[in-house]
Amino acid sequence: APDIPVIDQAYSKLSNSITVEWRAVPGATNYMLTAQDGDSFVETIVKNSPGTVTGLKPATLYRITVRSINSGGKSQPSPFRKVKTVLAAPILSVRSLSCDSIAVSWKAVHMAAGFSVSLMRSDGLGRMLKQNTTNTSLIFTNLDPGALYTIKAYAWNANGMPGDDFTYNQRTSPNAPVDVKVAFNSAALRAVVSWMPTEGALAYSVTVSSGLLKLRCNTSAASCMVPSLQCGSEYYVSVTAYNDAGSSEPTDAVSLKTIPCAPVNISIEEDEPGHLLVSWSSVSLGHYYVVFVKSDDGLEVHCNTSYTQCHFQSDCGFTYFISVFAYNKAGQSPLGDVFNYTTAPCCPSDFRAVFMSSDTVQVTWAPVRGADLYETRAAGGSGVVLCRDTATACTLSALQCSTPYNITVYSFSEARGSNTSCAPQYVATAPCSPEIKNISKEGLSEISVQWQPNNEDATYVVTARGEAGLWHCKSTRNSCTLMDLPCGSAFSVSAIARSPAGQSFPSYSIPLETAPCCPNDLTLTQVTQSVTNISWSVGKGAQTYVTTLESPKGQAKCHTLQTYCLLGCITCGTNYTVSLRAISETGLTSSCTYQGYSSSACCPSGVKLYRLSNNGIRVFWRASDETINYKADLHGSKGNFSCTPSSGLSHCDITKIPCGDVYTVVVAPVTDKGPKLTLFSSFCPKKIYSVTCSGSSVGMVIYRGKSSAEHI
Repeated sequence: APDIPVIDQAYSKLSNSITVEWRAVPGATNYMLTAQDGDSFVETIVKNSPGTVTGLKPATLYRITVRSINSGGKSQPSPFRKVKTVLAAPILSVRSLSCDSIAVSWKAVHMAAGFSVSLMRSDGLGRMLKQNTTNTSLIFTNLDPGALYTIKAYAWNANGMPGDDFTYNQRTSPNAPVDVKVAFNSAALRAVVSWMPTEGALAYSVTVSSGLLKLRCNTSAASCMVPSLQCGSEYYVSVTAYNDAGSSEPTDAVSLKTIPCAPVNISIEEDEPGHLLVSWSSVSLGHYYVVFVKSDDGLEVHCNTSYTQCHFQSDCGFTYFISVFAYNKAGQSPLGDVFNYTTAPCCPSDFRAVFMSSDTVQVTWAPVRGADLYETRAAGGSGVVLCRDTATACTLSALQCSTPYNITVYSFSEARGSNTSCAPQYVATAPCSPEIKNISKEGLSEISVQWQPNNEDATYVVTARGEAGLWHCKSTRNSCTLMDLPCGSAFSVSAIARSPAGQSFPSYSIPLETAPCCPNDLTLTQVTQSVTNISWSVGKGAQTYVTTLESPKGQAKCHTLQTYCLLGCITCGTNYTVSLRAISETGLTSSCTYQGYSSSACCPSGVKLYRLSNNGIRVFWRASDETINYKADLHGSKGNFSCTPSSGLSHCDITKIPCGDVYTVVVAPVTDKGPKLTLFSSFCPKKIYSVTCSGSSVGMVIYRGKSSAEHI
């Protein structure tokens, strides 16, 4: 076995170990160190000196021995040395009370008489702070915020020997960030909060609070985005810096006012036609409002106001899209509800009312914007007449004649209903049809027509219509007279009423027949002394005729369907009045008078011939009237002879009558204009005489059934 080693020195630098130094022993390959505390001991094998025994108890007195070892075995223990382990290091509890202070505390250390604590920035900047104390805690102040400090502490015993030291790195809490800025995104309702980085801060927390609502954003960067902010709210923004030592004080709160919320309780109304009133409730944080009104034709207008209502001009028949925005310094409110408002359709224009009849009017108008349906209303008389249609025309029938109506065309739309501001148009219906009450004859060609007046301010026109043409008369009263109606004509008489409103239906027609026309030409031809033939032209409208020749001596009358008539019993030499009555088929009579007629003068009687000397003949007669002149005519084969008596005589002489001939002798009255009758047209009797030469006799001749019974 090797030799026993000799301990040079033994000492304790750590509370759990003792270091031993000895002189080397030749031949020894290892050494065994033993630390004995009473019955317990700790052994450690080392290669050479020095060697350390670990696992010891602090502040404990140990007996230290060394034994050398080789392949032959172990030597005997060396003489022992008594060595006491140093004090245990205090176990520190360190925390940063604030950004410029660190509090250090520990538990009491066995056998410790005092403690020494030192502090220094870990980066070597600044000076070291050291404090000795018999307490178990102390505080370092006036430190740098957010700086990492190294803290070393140890205890010493009554002899002043220091024990183990304990090292702890502690950072002070950071300072509050500075230069906090808030950038608000009004469109996304979020905010970006930024600040200057703070020394020693490992993280930051942004707090956004509004009342009981708190939003947080944690980051290690120098900015943070806070989403989901609410409109119309005021937030207070603060930033707190953090590290492993704790947090800084929050920064002073920065006010963040978000955009106002979209206005609500929006109402739209037409306070009067053509004016829209848009109103809404005020919103929190709204400084002013802008109302946008866009019509369906693309035109847009807006109103900027700090009040809660705006006025706009509007047109009929348009749809307006209305949105209201609130504004403040943060920006524009979100888009709220977009309202559409359709104004009442326009009132129809180009209104025209045309009467189709006295009780029917056709109303037309131009189509208007926004109208889906039209209602035509005629108010007047005893009620209201309605017509509804989608077309731009309407026919109102069964109107009362001669009645004023207020006709209004209303336009309707499904969105807004009726435009009740449309103005009516005054229209008066045509007059009522008159009713003819009586037709009476005023004269030969004048007819009076009477009717029942049933209109105001109307002019009545009476028309007589027939093959002969049209005849009219007019009046504003209840009768008028048709003048110069042609005779012998049939008419249909009707009446109408006219007014500025129009013309009535014609009344029911009344047939009218005028008296037949008097014949224009009437000719009297005396056929015999007592018979006269009367002929006349046709009298228009006449069916029968009654002719009358009348004198104080009597009357001759004839009723016939023809246009001629033979009247007998005519007295010669008499003046007659000539009249004719034309009678129509219905019994209407026209009394016609003509120029008087004088029948031929009476023929003389007692005509005789007496032979005179020198071959002459005297014709003698008895005059029927001493005032009448006569003429005697003798007609024979050897010549014709005549004679006219001197005034007041009833005979005349004819000289140089050839004898041996038969003569027809007629003595006839002569008119003032001279003889007009010939032998064959004379109504006086004809006598035939034979004139013989001397010595011969005159024979009697029967001629034309008439007899002459005298001879010369």
